[in-house]
Amino acid sequence: MTEQTNIHPDQEHKSLNFIEQFIEEDIKTGKHGGRVHTRFPPEPNGYLHIGHAKAFCLDFGLAEKYNGKCNLRFDDTNPVAEDTSYVDAIKKDIRWMGFDWEDREYYTSDYFDQLYDLAVKLIKKGKAYVCDLSAGEIGANRGTPTQPGVESPYRNRTVEENLDLFKRMKNGEFPDDSKTLRAKIDMASPNMHMRDPILYRIRHVSHHRTGNKWCIYPMYDWAHGQSDSIEEITHSLCTLEFEVHRPLYEWFIRELEIFPSRQIEFARLNLSYTIMSKRKLLQLVNEKHVSGWDDPRMPTIHGLRRRGYTPESIRTFAEMVGIAKRENVIDVALLEYCIREDLNKKAARVMAVLDPVKLIIDNYPDDQEEQLKTINNPEDESMGSRILPFCKELYIERDDFKEDPPKKFFRLSPGREVRLKSAYIIKGESVEKDTDGHIIAIHCTYDPDSKSGSGQVHRKVKGTLHWVSARHALNAEVRLYDRLFNDPDPDGHKDHDFKEFINPDSLKILANCKVEPSLQQSKPLDHLQFIRLGYFNVDPDSTPEHLVFNRTVPLRDTWGKKNKV
Repeated sequence: MTEQTNIHPDQEHKSLNFIEQFIEEDIKTGKHGGRVHTRFPPEPNGYLHIGHAKAFCLDFGLAEKYNGKCNLRFDDTNPVAEDTSYVDAIKKDIRWMGFDWEDREYYTSDYFDQLYDLAVKLIKKGKAYVCDLSAGEIGANRGTPTQPGVESPYRNRTVEENLDLFKRMKNGEFPDDSKTLRAKIDMASPNMHMRDPILYRIRHVSHHRTGNKWCIYPMYDWAHGQSDSIEEITHSLCTLEFEVHRPLYEWFIRELEIFPSRQIEFARLNLSYTIMSKRKLLQLVNEKHVSGWDDPRMPTIHGLRRRGYTPESIRTFAEMVGIAKRENVIDVALLEYCIREDLNKKAARVMAVLDPVKLIIDNYPDDQEEQLKTINNPEDESMGSRILPFCKELYIERDDFKEDPPKKFFRLSPGREVRLKSAYIIKGESVEKDTDGHIIAIHCTYDPDSKSGSGQVHRKVKGTLHWVSARHALNAEVRLYDRLFNDPDPDGHKDHDFKEFINPDSLKILANCKVEPSLQQSKPLDHLQFIRLGYFNVDPDSTPEHLVFNRTVPLRDTWGKKNKV
């Protein structure tokens, strides 16, 4: 008889990461009936970033792979920092990434009554007590990793006294921070998290879901594990910093005799040239170093979406990074590689001139106009073709012409020929300049028999330029985004504030760009390749009257060359 597993057929032959090995062993032994149930537990105190994306790709991905379930549970235990706008943003991001929690949207606040009852159970077992020490005193008495802590003078209160005080804490009789509920474990434990950790603190603050019902709120270490057990989560996945919390997590399970969720830790995502601290990202927003959580320079999913990243590219990145047991730093160039690979397949090729100078074809008839056919994407013929208007006066990039060209300059110059993309071969003839000596127009001639796609055999030229018809060009604003920080580890310098490494060239706004007329119909977040310039998308601010495009990434990784010593 063949043993049945919950693995999809197309994934059977892929090597397993260590978490998958744990899961498959649990399935094999029939633990929890072979059931796989994960959860993604974000705090609604900010927007999700690329590190969270890696985490929920894992949580939802494993549930999908093993025909299980994944809950979305908001860890809303700190009403001071939380807001429903963050809840809405998080749900939007996860859905945009292609994941569905179905009807399993939960909140830790859903369990406040149950968590309170479990705390009462600990008190009744003599395993928790109300402490009157301040947060500073508790910290000072905790000791060091090599020195035992000092027991609280309130540690040996009777069960009856603790039950009474805890109830009065709940009823709002005491001011903020005047009392806490602590677990009674071991003040000499080598694991600092086992030294009578705080379970509840007093906060007379309205909660975004429960209002003023509660004035005591559970700490993360208390609420998280018990919420997993309440939901009967089989595999509770978290990042490595919570590895030292696992003994406490398991202590609660034993003492409360509740569902034994299994915590498994993996390395968090660390990305070069990127800040991954939600607190510091909020600082960038509040201090207006960026325009908001969705600024395209931010590593938030909102920011990545606005910049032009696709869900597929982010999921591919998460898969390529993989799951590790040790902390490491991933080069942000890998993320940029993933979006280039994705957009190369799906982005329409269009003409845009970012620094325009007029090109006049002297021997082209003044009143003539042609409609030239060009393909939308050579990587995908199903995307078809479009028509480009062509006439006597065009715009080309200023850098595509040199009066005195250097060696190996294969673009336009006096006496040199180049091809205009999907059009004709032209030869540079002369220039017009203003009183300051700046070129305001380039004159050239064209070969009428050299039209692209005419079926004739043409001589070859080395350079091909993009262009836009001056008569039909649309004005556009183009925002050239680059990496927000110019140091690979902006948060790794003890003697420097991370904001000192903000890249002053992370955004350049070009207000006088020219784009082909087909882009009049472009819609926000459409993906495009500006031929020879990079991958771009339409910004949500864009309107038919004021077109705005964001650069997602250049066509190639130019950062390494630019910063090479």
